[in-house]
Amino acid sequence: MALTIGAFARASRLSPKALRLYDELGLLRPARVDPVSGYRFYEPEQLERARLVAWLRRLGMPLARIRAVCDAPKPEAAAAVAEFWQLVESDTAARRELAAFLVQHLSGKDDAMPAGPLTITYAARTDRGLVREVNQDRAFAGDRVLAVADGFGDDGATASSAAIDALRNLDSAGDLLNVLADAGRQAGSAVRELDQDDSGTTLTALLWSGSRLGLVHIGDSRAYLLRDTELFQITHDHTVVQSLVDEGKLTEDEVATHPQRAILLQALTRDGDPEPDVALHDVHAGDRYLLCSDGLHTVLDVHTLHTTLSGVPSPHQAVERLVDLANQAGGPDNISCVVADIKADSKAG
Repeated sequence: MALTIGAFARASRLSPKALRLYDELGLLRPARVDPVSGYRFYEPEQLERARLVAWLRRLGMPLARIRAVCDAPKPEAAAAVAEFWQLVESDTAARRELAAFLVQHLSGKDDAMPAGPLTITYAARTDRGLVREVNQDRAFAGDRVLAVADGFGDDGATASSAAIDALRNLDSAGDLLNVLADAGRQAGSAVRELDQDDSGTTLTALLWSGSRLGLVHIGDSRAYLLRDTELFQITHDHTVVQSLVDEGKLTEDEVATHPQRAILLQALTRDGDPEPDVALHDVHAGDRYLLCSDGLHTVLDVHTLHTTLSGVPSPHQAVERLVDLANQAGGPDNISCVVADIKADSKAG
């Protein structure tokens, strides 16, 4: 027996307004429409699809994704829901970090000035490695911008170059938080203008203001800080395996051998408009920063990174040594890194 739209709405927990919208979108067509009154009628068998739509909407899933889930066989639908939820949790983690950053920024807790004028010295190197036919990584180091980008897809080299080129001439004057947001938007816009749909890039960049470093980050390239003999990772990987680690479903030791370790949840691509993570970092004389693609940090363990950064005196020697070590370990991927040192300005005073 057919159900009226009101009865069907109550049974499916969807409002009549939502049912009319889903009809217009072709997501949930009524079984029959009265030709005179235009009233919609539904069959009881449609309740399963309607309830699935309601549940997926509660998850916040976009209607286009819901249609694909509803039309797919159950195993594929389950995989699509799991993939969507991984994206939600990754986005939630990024928003949590942004909220914490804004609390610190707005409360004035990050307004402390360094003890004296500081200078920055730096070096960058990128290498094809020993296995890949082309190098899709890009690394850049300048007076204001330090950046590493790891391109992927048919035109990955162009994507990584476009992202970094968008940052080269950024002016760090003014409110650094707004400058960082502009940097992320400009890099994303540059990649979206490319012709290749399957291409994209990660981006990890530091913007030097003379007293602070601003961080822009998306993907699985990384930034590390060596301070007072301790090495800290200051970026969060936007990957499937990192989301599993965050959920407690995977240990750090299991990441290296996981079959999905290279799958990104967020990156700069032609499709979509993801928001890179941004943060401000107070700097101290003696700090050393490392930016690197996954061709370095997945090949060399944290102990090797720490030992090398601690034991090599200059940024130039450090990047040369790190790339050489990655190649000695097999060089399975493109390798890029930037090393920067923060020092007290000897000319000041």
